[in-house]
Amino acid sequence: MNTTQAVNAGSSEFSIRKIIGPMMAIILGMIMVILDSTVVNVALPGLVKDFKSDVATLSWTITGYTLALSAVIPLAGWMTDRFGGKRVFMITVAFFTLGSVLCSIAQTPEQLIIYRIIQGLGGGMVAPIGMAMVFRLAPPEKMGSVMGLLGVPMLLAPALGPVLAGYFIEYVSWHWIFLINLPIGIIALLVAMKFLPKTEKKAVPSLDIKGMILAPIAFATLAYAVSEGGTSWTSTNTITALIVGGIALIAFIFVELRQKQPLLELRVFASKDFSRGIVIAWLSQIALFGSFMLVPLYLQGVKNYNAFDTGLILLPQALASGIFMPLGGRLFDKIGARPLAITGLTAVTLALIMLSQITIDTSLPYIMGALILMGGGMGCSMMPLNTHILQAAPRSLVHRVTPLTTAAQQVMVSFAVAGLSGFLVSRISTYMTEKGNPLDASISAYGDTFIFAACVAASGAVLALLLRKPKPQASETKTDDKGNAAMMMNH
Repeated sequence: MNTTQAVNAGSSEFSIRKIIGPMMAIILGMIMVILDSTVVNVALPGLVKDFKSDVATLSWTITGYTLALSAVIPLAGWMTDRFGGKRVFMITVAFFTLGSVLCSIAQTPEQLIIYRIIQGLGGGMVAPIGMAMVFRLAPPEKMGSVMGLLGVPMLLAPALGPVLAGYFIEYVSWHWIFLINLPIGIIALLVAMKFLPKTEKKAVPSLDIKGMILAPIAFATLAYAVSEGGTSWTSTNTITALIVGGIALIAFIFVELRQKQPLLELRVFASKDFSRGIVIAWLSQIALFGSFMLVPLYLQGVKNYNAFDTGLILLPQALASGIFMPLGGRLFDKIGARPLAITGLTAVTLALIMLSQITIDTSLPYIMGALILMGGGMGCSMMPLNTHILQAAPRSLVHRVTPLTTAAQQVMVSFAVAGLSGFLVSRISTYMTEKGNPLDASISAYGDTFIFAACVAASGAVLALLLRKPKPQASETKTDDKGNAAMMMNH
């Protein structure tokens, strides 16, 4: 066996022996955070009824949550360097669990939105810190497979979330959709305490306060503008939010590019491979996560399924993702991201077109077939795109790039929820004027909204034609003081 073979064999042995425990801790933490996004999607109609409110107001329990996630995600890299990844991971899991308990005792829509923001502030750093840890531990030649396994929480949570939410809403109480996080949070903390490796602290510059102030202002006001724009792009509120958000975003970019240690490593956009990958990922996230909100609303509001039945109908979609995501990870190691992204996003586009054709008489097998097709497409494309993006970035900057990609994803999710819900409300109003029948107006409006989401997914599939494998980065194998093989990049 030559030296190269020995190193690769050591890397494989290391991945099997060392990565299972840390991945379990990270997966548990990510499941809890993602679970709370999916349960509220299904619970939204029930929450509207229980709080005697409306969809536009309570959709901010989703938008506020995702914006809060995006507000603290940029801190992940700095906090990891300053205090160590394991310590920050455990603190954020504990804070998120506390926020969940607060949500369960909310008495008004305003309280629930505030407590959801607290949840988001607690859980925002879980995913970027976890992904950076796994990326550093995994052997380069196994990266696609390992990242495919890391996709488990992205599948398990959407599978369990709607069913749990439906059961609690229908047969127990909405409070339990948040209380369920208490045992999960405790278990995640115990597993993290035992298995997560300690990471060395680094000397870091002072916190980028300007960036930390500008980022939430930019993201929140732009999300609000997108939400209002669904009703009217010429209203005073929309125009004001666009101006404030646009100025804040430009100022944020300018500040970050001048910082030696920015909150978000925007310089990585200089890589064409990275930029192409992340734009395609954004388009897929807008289409997918927007549909995650639309489908439960449609099934309960138009088809009159109860919350529990809605959760069961959505289950095969998540199971299809569960089958295709590890497969997509393994195929990525062999064929790269382009064919998988094109195939997956094409499937998502076709599924959304199928959903746009639903009427009051559409059969359940047709609906579930469309959802299974969407789940398969999502599983096929999501992790290959994410892995492509990380491989296109300098390996030494991964802990700085994962906050950027995760923050961007949360911003896209908030844009998707705010934008598509605003577009839906606008179309319902238009069709009510034309048709006068609320049911016909809703069916037509949902059809238009699904078509809009299909166009977004289709544009991602077309752009995926431009993807290519990232250029190999000059590297050398270095052994640290613990004997672990580490890849150090020369730039």
